[in-house]
Amino acid sequence: MRKDEIFQRRLGRHHDELRWLYMELYENGDMFAELCDNLYQFYCKRNARLRKRDMQREKNPDWFKKNDMLGMMLYIDNFAGDLNGVKDKLSYLESCNVNCIHLMPFLDSPKGRSDGGYAVADFRKVKPDLGTMQDLASLADACHEKGMNVCMDFVMNHTSEEHEWAVRARRGESEYMSRYFFYDSDEIPRRYEETVPQVFPTTAPGNFTWLPDAGHYVMTTFYPYQWDLNYRNPRVFNEMMYNFLFLANQGIDIIRIDAVPYIWKELGTQCRNLPKVHTIVRMMRMISEIVCPSVLLLGEVVMEPEKVAPYFGTVEKPECHMLYNVTTMATIWNTVATKDVRLLRKQMDMVYTLPREYTFLNYLRCHDDIGWGLDFSSLKEWKMEEIPHKRFLNDYFTGKIEGSVSRGELYNDDPVTCDARFCGTTASMCGIESAGFEKDKEKLDDAIALDLMLHAYIFCQSGIPMLYSGDEIGQINDYSYKEDPDKAGDSRYIHRGKFLWEFAKKRSDETVMQGKVFQGLNRLEKVRKAENVFGSSAEVYTYDVHNDAVLCIMRRTEKDVFFGIFNFGSRDETAWMKEEGTFVDLLTGRKMTVENITVPKHGFYWLRSDR
Repeated sequence: MRKDEIFQRRLGRHHDELRWLYMELYENGDMFAELCDNLYQFYCKRNARLRKRDMQREKNPDWFKKNDMLGMMLYIDNFAGDLNGVKDKLSYLESCNVNCIHLMPFLDSPKGRSDGGYAVADFRKVKPDLGTMQDLASLADACHEKGMNVCMDFVMNHTSEEHEWAVRARRGESEYMSRYFFYDSDEIPRRYEETVPQVFPTTAPGNFTWLPDAGHYVMTTFYPYQWDLNYRNPRVFNEMMYNFLFLANQGIDIIRIDAVPYIWKELGTQCRNLPKVHTIVRMMRMISEIVCPSVLLLGEVVMEPEKVAPYFGTVEKPECHMLYNVTTMATIWNTVATKDVRLLRKQMDMVYTLPREYTFLNYLRCHDDIGWGLDFSSLKEWKMEEIPHKRFLNDYFTGKIEGSVSRGELYNDDPVTCDARFCGTTASMCGIESAGFEKDKEKLDDAIALDLMLHAYIFCQSGIPMLYSGDEIGQINDYSYKEDPDKAGDSRYIHRGKFLWEFAKKRSDETVMQGKVFQGLNRLEKVRKAENVFGSSAEVYTYDVHNDAVLCIMRRTEKDVFFGIFNFGSRDETAWMKEEGTFVDLLTGRKMTVENITVPKHGFYWLRSDR
């Protein structure tokens, strides 16, 4: 089939729905025609290797749902200096069994006002100290040759105040002012503030910033230097889609849409999760399927499960291919602190009722803080009130409670609401940092056991597990950020430290912490990849073992039954269960019966029915 015919076939499949949604939003046929013309131009600019990749993945649209998928998120400068440095380290990532690398924000952003790279000044330029767009495309090619995928962030809710549009808007050019939310008095901003929650009430209170030089207020949901884009303007949508396609054409396989729920704003609402957000994401999905169907959309929706699931769309009209499983991450750490699995089990029961077509990206830690967005209505039933419980969690993970081994720092501690978020690496939260400082071998072994148990739990979940760079070698908190004036005010940099290559060299030595963690994860990763019971077609349930300190996950296929049994308690616990037949411990090969199993403190079992 000729190149033009392929494009026309894809456009024809989506044209009517795309036009209907676009016209419903914008009522502008000329802008829709311009959009379609540009879709064709970006399709033509897509190189032969990427078009071949598109064709292959069109034939196998579930390629990302296989149990061999394993991701790792990393900061380019911390990990390897620049993009070419990452290319030189691909063999290391292969040794980690990783086949998807999430490059944390690398587009050009102002030093000192970048929000970790999420304040983008130019969507078509890499930060000069990290390389060039040519380097990015070269890295993507090298990854593809090794069977790896590349993921990046697309920050479409806002731009940096130094973006060309913002600079021209600040000068009073109406064409560019209309791309943001500008107001010459505080009347409308005050009305917005009546209903819109604050994201950072301590470090960046309010949702608007006054610009004395421009004589206007501008909407700034996140930080004052991040100006919200106005998607009521079709020019904003079109231009951002052109940026999206430009980046896809560099060889990006997965595009993470940052802060999805915030994209559409309406006065008198919370400006979160509005119906027209779904219209925009649905149009993005169709645009990607027309121009670059091998590219996946990963949605960052930091909400409770019932508000997250709608961003998958429907089976007939899909939106995001994958979503972050943010709430489960927070609930896992709640379970670590409380030693009580009831909330996690309840949440898993909710997740497992969703269609199996839905794919979550699962992780223990990421680049961001942990916000305690838990199901407090359920916790209240179990005598845990919201404000005291949040205070307990933050005290526990900062090591202020007797018996806690965790270390970390708070972020956006609000003295009025007594609310705060938490920052720290997986290893430090598990106690590896405090045990090392105390030189307590028994505590260190227990911390390593907890670390591996939590990863084993994540690997049991349906979806794609994502590691955070450094977790594979038990890297602890980095407090040196306090010495950098550009970072000192943001405690999230405590878990954004430089990758310690001298530690990575010890990854084969199981007599030291780094080797124990790395090799323990390596065994889990290889078992998960080899066993079909971890595939996306398996039925997944929680299994009641009549012990609130132990969580059991059951996975079932036509041939196999699997039990993942995890002890979150502070001592040995019994999983009260009885199953017929013999099971195999997938990590030791030992055959055993499943009847009232004693699980060591912070221990776990991966058991599959014996064939």
